[in-house]
Amino acid sequence: MEWIHELLWGEGIAHSVLLLSVVIVMGILLGKIKIGGISLGITFVLFTGIALGHFGFSINHQILHFFKEFGLILFVYSIGMQVGPGFFSSFRKGGLTLNMLAAGVVLLGVLITVSIHYLTGIPIPTMVGVLSGAVTNTPGLGAAQQTYSDIHGGTTDGTIAMGYAVAYPLGVVGVILSILCIRFMFRVRFDKETERLNREDDAQANAARPVSLMVKNPAIFGMSVSEISALMKHREFVISRIWYNDSKKIEMVSADTVLHENDKIFVITNEQDAETVKVFVGEEIPMERKQWIRPESRFISRRILVTKSNLNGKRLGELKLRKLCGINITRINRSGVDFVASPNLTLQVGDRVTVVGTESAIANVEGILGNSMKRLNEPNLVPIFLGIALGILLGSIPITFPGIPQPVKLGLAGGPLIVAILVSRFGYRYKLVTYTTMSANLMLREIGITIFLACVGIDAGGGFMETIIHQGGLAWIGYGFIITAAPLLIVGVIARSFYRLNYFTLMGLLAGSTTDPPALAYSNATAGNDAPSVGYATVYPLTMFLRVLTAQLLILILGS
Repeated sequence: MEWIHELLWGEGIAHSVLLLSVVIVMGILLGKIKIGGISLGITFVLFTGIALGHFGFSINHQILHFFKEFGLILFVYSIGMQVGPGFFSSFRKGGLTLNMLAAGVVLLGVLITVSIHYLTGIPIPTMVGVLSGAVTNTPGLGAAQQTYSDIHGGTTDGTIAMGYAVAYPLGVVGVILSILCIRFMFRVRFDKETERLNREDDAQANAARPVSLMVKNPAIFGMSVSEISALMKHREFVISRIWYNDSKKIEMVSADTVLHENDKIFVITNEQDAETVKVFVGEEIPMERKQWIRPESRFISRRILVTKSNLNGKRLGELKLRKLCGINITRINRSGVDFVASPNLTLQVGDRVTVVGTESAIANVEGILGNSMKRLNEPNLVPIFLGIALGILLGSIPITFPGIPQPVKLGLAGGPLIVAILVSRFGYRYKLVTYTTMSANLMLREIGITIFLACVGIDAGGGFMETIIHQGGLAWIGYGFIITAAPLLIVGVIARSFYRLNYFTLMGLLAGSTTDPPALAYSNATAGNDAPSVGYATVYPLTMFLRVLTAQLLILILGS
């Protein structure tokens, strides 16, 4: 029976993998249990690891360290790939206000953390752990641990994970309580908020919008589509189909198509340019999209996937599809958003192109663009591991700042995160196919975070109860709640009083500024619309980046 003892209590690879697997399975199952409609989800893996660590289960230090760091790298890299495409665009227009408010939540949390450190004498590594748990931000925990290890020659501080663990549960509840508190403070009525939301024009400036128009402007009578496009070259629009007034026939539009008085045209433009195009052409008419394709018409409309890697980064106009195939491209859908198919629009693998034309012409376009779902389902591993390698190199570069005794490094959390954001946003310019299905990204992310949390829990479990009972761990819970609630309430009052932010959007902002999925789930269920999700998604990329960065800076500046 020696082999059983070795498998359960030894230090080999088999024991390590078995223990990690048991911790992850138990943690995921227990995390599905809801109390008051709230569950801790995957974070329960951490508490399961702490429990088994408390009862004497352990893993060889070197093996544990490898698993923990590799899991962290997978997690933060997949996070970067997810948020990267929308990271820079999230600062545009109304998104700038939301992001500045979210940054305010992060900054206030850091200031409160530092204040508690000086008032109580609690070591800054412990307080950074409490901060990460209070805002339910696991990447911040990983960044803090990794930075501390770099500074102190590979040694770790177990109180970072313990602070995170004790503050996390009340952190989840604290976000929801803060959202409720804002509601009662301002006596929010959902019916009025819904009416206000419906009145707001939150359409994206570049979102594709179909418009049916009748040619009434004498200045364009007898002009070709190419001539009109030249006159309106600073506006984004595509004339897709024309209904000739004299013959009552619908035809595809080409560059040589000539417009006459009372002809009807089907135009794809954006919200920003729609009014200008209407005034220039004539007047809008109430004509549904389905009326533009009659049953007897030989024209069909189909969405085609861009799956050929050689098209990645090419401009739509370079393909000359209208001239070569006799079709029109009206819209391009990317990540659920429709864009006007302007010639300067850069294609990416995974784009869905709306094509109008004959069956044979569309078949030719399919051959050019690919339209192979199988290709999209095949994993693109080169960009992933190339990005991880570049991220580790970037994270290992020492950067010296005046007043900081140790060189600053982005580390194994910050380096891969930054590279992932840049690769997912700009990789197409260097012919990198960075498209990853949502399920593949989620799988990579969940594997990484569960391995990381299991390792952190097992490592911290041995001294967890001692810390809670004899080292002031109970006080950490109270400090964590202050770090959670105070910034949210302050920024919530400012957002509502001075910026007149819609409450549904505010719910998403507060949940996103703490990167808290349970709070987002509560907000969505309460609001009954997608405004909280939009607010959450707008601030999530910047918030995630700031949480990782500030955790490292606190350790570097005050924890060395």
